[in-house]
Amino acid sequence: MAAASTPVAHDQSSDPTRTGAFDLSRPPVIEGFTPPPRSKEEGFNDKFIRKTKENPFVLIGCFGTACALTYGLIAFRRGKTRQSQMMMRARIFAQGFTVFALLFGVASTALKPKQ
Repeated sequence: MAAASTPVAHDQSSDPTRTGAFDLSRPPVIEGFTPPPRSKEEGFNDKFIRKTKENPFVLIGCFGTACALTYGLIAFRRGKTRQSQMMMRARIFAQGFTVFALLFGVASTALKPKQ
């Protein structure tokens, strides 16, 4: 019996575009797109301060929501049901204000001209 020989294909592992493998150590190459250079990495505190300066009403709304909720729960625990109900209504108002501030911030960012 003669051994059947199979044709040997060229090794294409060096060309990731043909094999479909991804190199996760490098960003993907997209034709016609060059990402802007990063000047520095932005930490949590820097990003928080920047976002607060861009839209301070979100922080005000979040703070108002937390205060109304806390005060309402304290009033509920003390048995002041009327005051507790008023604070829960104030919390809903503050949450609505926060959502409106978020939507306003998104819209203003979307309509801002690109630099």
